Amino acid sequence: MRIVIVTGMSGAGKTTALKIFEDAGFYCVDNLPPAFMADFAQFCIKRDMGISQVALGIDIRGGSMFDDFAYGLEDLENLAEMSVEYSILFLDSANEVLMKRYKETRHLHPLAKNDLISVGIAKERALLEDLREKSTYIVDTSRILPRQLKEKILHIFTDQCNTGRLMINILSFGFKHNTPDESDLVFDVRFLPNPFYDPVLKPMTGLEKPVQDFVMGHDVSVRFLESLLAMLQFLIPHYVAEGKNQLIISIGCTGGQHRSVTLAQELGNSLIMQNYRVTIHHRDINHAGRGTATMA
Repeated sequence: MRIVIVTGMSGAGKTTALKIFEDAGFYCVDNLPPAFMADFAQFCIKRDMGISQVALGIDIRGGSMFDDFAYGLEDLENLAEMSVEYSILFLDSANEVLMKRYKETRHLHPLAKNDLISVGIAKERALLEDLREKSTYIVDTSRILPRQLKEKILHIFTDQCNTGRLMINILSFGFKHNTPDESDLVFDVRFLPNPFYDPVLKPMTGLEKPVQDFVMGHDVSVRFLESLLAMLQFLIPHYVAEGKNQLIISIGCTGGQHRSVTLAQELGNSLIMQNYRVTIHHRDINHAGRGTATMA
């Protein structure tokens, strides 16, 4: 089990960091008493809960319980034989930046409920001095945006490439059953040759080879797919740079049975070949009395 202890100065971005870890597949627990870190790890292992990556948010909000941090780390070290390893991510920020953030959010500093914010920050910095020195990683958030913090965290703690973190969901649908509300991009393929008018192909779907051969046997279909792939290759890196985790591409034809299904499959297979994470879902294929198809 891999455990990342997320700690640091209040207002430096620990909540944001935990959300980033959660999106990256970590099981996250916020404000866990340090004395329970090893117990929590053992609980997950003994119950065989399938949890291999954990991010624990631990800071001075725990009050006197935070004093047990050193003992909690010793207990974690004693779990090395159970393949438990931990690292400490310390988030820091300049005092003036922390003060500005507290003023903007109007939150109370945990150590300055009856005092000045500056006094609370000074107390906290003194209390965390030793922990900061023991930390595996220190990230200063004074001048970085949330998406930049995300890139730093993912760069340190995941081995996925930038495009590998984006989940691309391809959804085929029929316009006569309405456009999917969750779509990021919508493409209309009703201009492609329609198998619906072939009595043999009409009862089939785009999951079957005769329909696929018919649709992709026309030059206009091939050129459209090539153009769509070229556009996505341009767009995807920009979506990733903006911190997008999921991209929903909807492809529609009239009924959602033939052309849109075929193009969704072709597009998905092409993106998978380029090492993207892809799922394919055919929303309206059930209207033809067929089952839903998905692919990862």
